[in-house]
Amino acid sequence: MQLVRSFKALPSLLAAAALATAAALPGTAAAAYPDKPVRLVVPFAAGGPSDVLGRAIGQKLSPSLGQPVIIENKPGAGTNLAADHVARAAPDGHTLFLMMVGTQAINEAMYSKLSYDTVRDFAPVGLVASSSLMLVAHPSVPAKHLKDVVRLAKAEPGRYNFASSGAGTPLHLGGELLNKNTGIKLVHVPYKGANPALQDVLGGQVQFAMVGTPSVLAHIKGGKLTPIGVTSAQRTTLAPDVPTIAETVPGYEVELVYAIVAPANTPKDVVARLNSEINKALQEPDLREKLLAQGFEVRTSTPEQLGTYIRNEIAKWAPIVKEAGVKAE
Repeated sequence: MQLVRSFKALPSLLAAAALATAAALPGTAAAAYPDKPVRLVVPFAAGGPSDVLGRAIGQKLSPSLGQPVIIENKPGAGTNLAADHVARAAPDGHTLFLMMVGTQAINEAMYSKLSYDTVRDFAPVGLVASSSLMLVAHPSVPAKHLKDVVRLAKAEPGRYNFASSGAGTPLHLGGELLNKNTGIKLVHVPYKGANPALQDVLGGQVQFAMVGTPSVLAHIKGGKLTPIGVTSAQRTTLAPDVPTIAETVPGYEVELVYAIVAPANTPKDVVARLNSEINKALQEPDLREKLLAQGFEVRTSTPEQLGTYIRNEIAKWAPIVKEAGVKAE
């Protein structure tokens, strides 16, 4: 009798074994994903723009995923510390990376040796947001438009300078791209952070600065800075009256673009689930309003579109980094 019961139980045992094997196979997701908290790694310190963005998205994702989304701040090494950490994580969808795409693309060219490859070691999930930069001038500079800047810089090469938050940042290289595309030479003055750069252009120690758009709106309104142009392809809703640089220099575009990626080999159905939940969250009016108030404009994509965007950004920045002679310290 015991032998009969064992044979009757055999199909159930085999089915259970088959399910366990399928769940363990590479590229196959367990049906219960996520079955534990999801960590979203942010490569900057708590309180900054990236942290605010990550926490806002995480709060929306937690209910839809049915698990807490925990923000893990991992600053250091120009975002490479966080990138390496996620690249080495288990590819199961429980560890994600809030990537600033331009920074990662620049790092590919700026660092002679990286412990990871931005294309090979990450699975694109989706774009989430972007934030424009703005070229601003001290009011003492006789320039109201980018054409004025080009005219002044060509008349007196090397006289005019621009501040940024540091060498090798998207803000620095945005200025170098402007130099390249207009044939001028604004001299770069690097600072250790965006605030010191902003303070020195407000004080007139430097004539121009490439800064985040939200940080200068009050100063523009108060007449303390002159807006020259925003770096996004389209005018920003934060300052709709300020022209884009691309209106004068076709094809110019620099934005702080944020995306979520997972470790390479994360199962495709997990990536698809994450992409769907993130895109749905970003359509919620309250989240969109919250992000806009922080200077972000929502951007969404498919995983495939994000993959193409990352590769294009790497190709775009490599020659700019080389021409600027920027090396990692």
